[in-house]
Amino acid sequence: MAQRARPPDDISPGEFFTRWLPSMVEEDAERRVRLGDTAASLVFVLDGDAGGEFTLVVAEGRVAGHLGRVTTADLEVRVDLETWRALNRGDLSAPEALLRRRVRIQGDLILALKLHLIIG
Repeated sequence: MAQRARPPDDISPGEFFTRWLPSMVEEDAERRVRLGDTAASLVFVLDGDAGGEFTLVVAEGRVAGHLGRVTTADLEVRVDLETWRALNRGDLSAPEALLRRRVRIQGDLILALKLHLIIG
């Protein structure tokens, strides 16, 4: 898989989840193919003053982002804003963040393994 584009370091979580990420998936045919028939709702909870709750809906090789959360999510990812930014910059890997308990996941663990296909 090709190197993924990195979002601007100062991007707001709302902009990232509702616009930037869906457009990156839309522009990446390989990623859409690899998503295949994945159909899921993912909730991201970013702790901190500029954080919030965001939902990604994955279906038919596409990703749509929304502010707020769905009632029932297939996967919930909780992370503090600083860690989220480090992950976006590539300064911290997802496995390392999980091992250090800087990211917490709840729900479908198989979907959690596919997360890199969705968010890069």
